[in-house]
Amino acid sequence: MKTLRLEHNLVEIKDVVFGDATRVDGHTLIVDKEDVIARLMESDENIKELKIDLAKPGDKTRIIPVKDVIEPRYTVKGTPGFAAVTTEAGPLGDGVVNILHNVAVVTIGDMVGFQEGIIDMWGEGARWTPFSKTLNVVVDITPVEGLRPHEHEELVRLAGLRASEIIGEAAKDAEIAETKVYEKGSIAEENEKYPDLPKVVYVEMLISQGLLHASYIYGVDSAHILPTYLAPTEELDGAVISGNCVAACDKITTYQHQNNNVIKELFALHGKEINFVGVIMVPELTTLKGKFVTCDYTAKLCRELGADGVIVSEEGYGNPDSDLLMICQRLERSGVKTVLITDECAGWDGMSQPLADTAKEAVAVVSTGNVSHVVTLEKADTILGDPHAVANLAGGWEGAYNEEDGTIQCELNAVISSTSEIGTHNATIELV
Repeated sequence: MKTLRLEHNLVEIKDVVFGDATRVDGHTLIVDKEDVIARLMESDENIKELKIDLAKPGDKTRIIPVKDVIEPRYTVKGTPGFAAVTTEAGPLGDGVVNILHNVAVVTIGDMVGFQEGIIDMWGEGARWTPFSKTLNVVVDITPVEGLRPHEHEELVRLAGLRASEIIGEAAKDAEIAETKVYEKGSIAEENEKYPDLPKVVYVEMLISQGLLHASYIYGVDSAHILPTYLAPTEELDGAVISGNCVAACDKITTYQHQNNNVIKELFALHGKEINFVGVIMVPELTTLKGKFVTCDYTAKLCRELGADGVIVSEEGYGNPDSDLLMICQRLERSGVKTVLITDECAGWDGMSQPLADTAKEAVAVVSTGNVSHVVTLEKADTILGDPHAVANLAGGWEGAYNEEDGTIQCELNAVISSTSEIGTHNATIELV
């Protein structure tokens, strides 16, 4: 089998401004706003209106409600774009990709049903979201009236992905600051090279519960598949995208799939401390029968791959806690050491039961924080979106936005990626 080799060429961007052509000048990304808007409008007749703004670290800018975050890239070699979604179907995980490093496309606007989350570029809110550190191109999307819910959701999702591709074209001929290589042979080849290293499988759970709770693998709704093996370079190459509106704190945005920190850390240890076998994508289903099927199948795949150890990361909390613990039980009882990555829903005082389920086998658990922790976000000078949307966010409530002083009081639930279960967050552990 051909070795998969994915090169990430980082184009270092330190500022973003509007201009008459989308390009990179030194370390500045120049965005032709009118051209991006025109191309997006041409891509879908159901887009009624588009606005594009910029939000930079330190600006007293609030972005609300955020739908998704995507990293702009340009494929030099390999299948371009988001295969089978915005471009033709084709294999991912092998090629060369130029990345506008430190830049993110953030989509906002009126969404179907409930809303999503908050990004603050300064102050208390910035402490909790990693996207306060990125240079954000904010795309505000208004669909035409009369769309059905699935059409509305798909339009907004695809517009964000296409915007990232259009802006990513600026990386085509830009100067490369650093190249990161992710390389891996077949399972048999790696086992032969590292016979004495423990085989580690990464199990990544995905929200897979219908409209506004969907994740996609090569464009396929993960709710419609059994747990699926991926080469780890595939996810880092855009094979997995977000289509969900869950609690913003632990929603895995498309940007985070493109930069999955668990995968990157396992690659760093591969061939040194572990043999990184690969990734199993696991749908989080709502029915008990569905949970038994996916959890049994996940444990079987891990055993068939010869795993000595498994890392399991969750997406969301509550209902999926059962899947997390059921997978753990099955693996531990069959002799496979298992580490869980999850956040906690432990109440405002942190004293409530952190997970909706429990198991004695869960002896190695990494917590990414308490989603119920309450924060007060200061008044913004600039608001991109609608601050009243906080009333419809998980972690928000009617009156959370104080119209008199402009502050917002909410749980971390409402802050994008504040307790991300794949490690892309700003939370730290304090030992007392």
